[in-house]
Order: sequence, then C-alpha cells, then structure tokens
Amino acid sequence: MKKLTLIRHAKSSWEHPVVDFERPLKKRGELDANLVSKYAKLKVFKPDLILSSDANRAKSTAKIFIKNLDFQDVDFQYNNQLYDFSGRDLLTVIKNTNDTINDLIIFGHNHAITAFVNSFGSIYFENVPTSGLVSIQFDIPKWKKIVPGTTVLKIFPKDLK
Repeated sequence: MKKLTLIRHAKSSWEHPVVDFERPLKKRGELDANLVSKYAKLKVFKPDLILSSDANRAKSTAKIFIKNLDFQDVDFQYNNQLYDFSGRDLLTVIKNTNDTINDLIIFGHNHAITAFVNSFGSIYFENVPTSGLVSIQFDIPKWKKIVPGTTVLKIFPKDLK
C-alpha cells in the first residue's frame, strides 16, 4: 500500500516585480495554508518523505504545513522537477520515489495537481484550489506501478470557512 498526499501551494502575490519562480505568498495564502494545515493535523499521518517544488510559493507553503503538522523531523527535500504545470514531471517524480517510502507528501502547482488527482484518484475535482490537500491511497507495492487509487481525504480552504 502506498499513500500520496498532494498539496497545491497557497495563494501567491502578483504585486511584486519578480519572475514567476520567485513569487511570494499573499496574506490570504498564508491564512489559508495555516487553516488547512491546522485542520489536517488530526487527519494526516506522519509521512516517510516530503517533497516540494523549489519555487518560493511552494517552499513557503511547505514550511507552514510542516510547522503546523509538527513534521520537522520528516525527511524534506526540494525538487525542481516539481516546478511542473503539465503533470509529466510530477508523475515522473512519483514513479521514481524509492519503494521504501509508503507515505509521501508533495507540494506543487496546478494544472499538474488537479490533472493528477483526476487521473489517479477516485473523485473528480473541477479544480484543486490553492492550499488544497488531496490524499490518494494506492494498492501497489512499487511507485513505478502506480495505477488509479482511492481518494481518501480532501481538505479545501472554502470547506473550513
């Protein structure tokens, strides 16, 4: 059994004159990331590994979740392949995950996250919103063998307001 939790980065700000990769979070993004992560504390179990896009907004979101979920002692790595919008690189990262990892959390970007959860989960979502969290369980022994699984958790900010 493998479990994957995908979290879309929090709402970012377009107010700063920086390239897309460096965009920071908006205040609303920080608030939503805190709201979702604090609620998730009772629902998300400690993963074996946390991966994040190395874009500023994804890194900042990951740091908020890690602090609020008390996952500071979990192996945490940045992966530039997760700065992906189509989903091809996201799937490659997942398939190349070491099979000793049974519970994986990934922080990334849309369209990749929504496309992945709709292709590999059991519930269709029009859009995974910023700070949205979706967990999918897979009945597989190896990540390379990933096939559609069962969506077991969905936490979106609007559901908590």
